[in-house]
Amino acid sequence: MLSAISPTNKIYHRRRLVNALMLFISGLTLLFGLFWLAWIIITLLYEGFNALGPTLFTLNTPPPGSNGGLLNAIVGSLLMAVMGTLIGTPIGILAGTYLAEFGSRGWLAPATRFINDILLSAPSIVIGLFIYSVYVAKVGHFAGWGGALALSLIVIPVVVRTTDDMLKLVPDSLREAAVALGAPTWKMIVFVSYRAAKAGIVTGILLAVARISGETAPLLFTALNNQFFSLNMNAPMANLPVVIFQFAMSPYPDWHRLAWGGAILITLGVLGLNILARVMFRR
Repeated sequence: MLSAISPTNKIYHRRRLVNALMLFISGLTLLFGLFWLAWIIITLLYEGFNALGPTLFTLNTPPPGSNGGLLNAIVGSLLMAVMGTLIGTPIGILAGTYLAEFGSRGWLAPATRFINDILLSAPSIVIGLFIYSVYVAKVGHFAGWGGALALSLIVIPVVVRTTDDMLKLVPDSLREAAVALGAPTWKMIVFVSYRAAKAGIVTGILLAVARISGETAPLLFTALNNQFFSLNMNAPMANLPVVIFQFAMSPYPDWHRLAWGGAILITLGVLGLNILARVMFRR
């Protein structure tokens, strides 16, 4: 009896030892990752809040050694993000609707989902180069519209995936009830499917806006930058990501302070959008 139990006990103790060792290693890696994350966040908060002030929102980007702010960059980023969202959202919702409502048969829907997944994971610099070649190079100058188009291509796959997933969660019984009452397919989608999935779809749109808020690479190839305040989308336009990149790489302390201010603005904006998206999704 003892000889039969002993090997089992050895295996049991060895498994407990391996389990404890793996838990210890996992805890160390967790602490290692959290350490760097906390360091980044604390540094960003400290430097960013020190840069906040009324002039940050009222003055344009200055030359070195002068007092200034980020008004033109903030307005430019908002304009391009809004236009990119307005361009990409309808396309993403319609494409996601087709995949969820009409894509149960045939090869087109699986191929579209595969291409959408590729676009979803594509580096943003590739999208910037694409818009540069098809738009900026054709018109002969950088423009805010180019930046908006690049951002819209980042919005589209996120909205497509979210719309597709959320509409699939709508019970088929709701669709069947609407059709049984004589509702056309388009009315069933608009008044039943969309209403049931609206929280999830809006969540996907907010997440897409949060993603494009800090994109730098596409804007370097499309909108570039502008030192002056401008609402002309057909000309180079200032934006926070590019201004942060240029100011952070400069040797001027006053530009470094503005770069930290822009970084904290983007961080707080993305944080707010993510919190809003989670609250809406829970509802």
